[in-house]
Amino acid sequence: MNSSHTHYDTLSRALHWLTAIAVIAAFILGPEHFGREMRNGLDPATRIDIVLHESLGILVMALTLLRLVWVAVRPAKPSFDMPAWMHIASKATQGLLWLMLLAVPVSAMLTLGSEGHPLTLLGGIRVNDMPFIAQSAIADMTDWGEVHELLGNAIMWLSGLHSVAAIYHHRILKDGVLLSMLPPRS
Repeated sequence: MNSSHTHYDTLSRALHWLTAIAVIAAFILGPEHFGREMRNGLDPATRIDIVLHESLGILVMALTLLRLVWVAVRPAKPSFDMPAWMHIASKATQGLLWLMLLAVPVSAMLTLGSEGHPLTLLGGIRVNDMPFIAQSAIADMTDWGEVHELLGNAIMWLSGLHSVAAIYHHRILKDGVLLSMLPPRS
């Protein structure tokens, strides 16, 4: 069996799983009531959960942008015979996941910039001011913290649906869809 037709290439698989791990970790480490604590004077650099959450968010955005570039130039992805409605559902879910992988970190930047909070990252990297956001019309359009929370929850639900579908393909349909994102067996 030719693995190039049954499996994604090594880089696609690695980026997929690194992104999944980073999203889950960022969600778990997402600080509760972060905005309120910041308004009460908390320095986010003193909280490792905030630093890790923000660092993972930047990692998710970087991995997603790298993945999008790779999708444009990578070898052909595997294809599977399935009903048209499954192809449509798969494309829609994947499209929404791509959108969410960018929208969640962007909404975080909008939250920080519009509320005047610093971006704090591992290694002591800190961006105190984001005037391009704070002084823009978009800053006052909505409560970006609520949008970020909503999108963060939505990406977890959508990822869960994506996982359930992969397990369904593996256990019920036995069509190799899940295995295509795992290393080929020798």
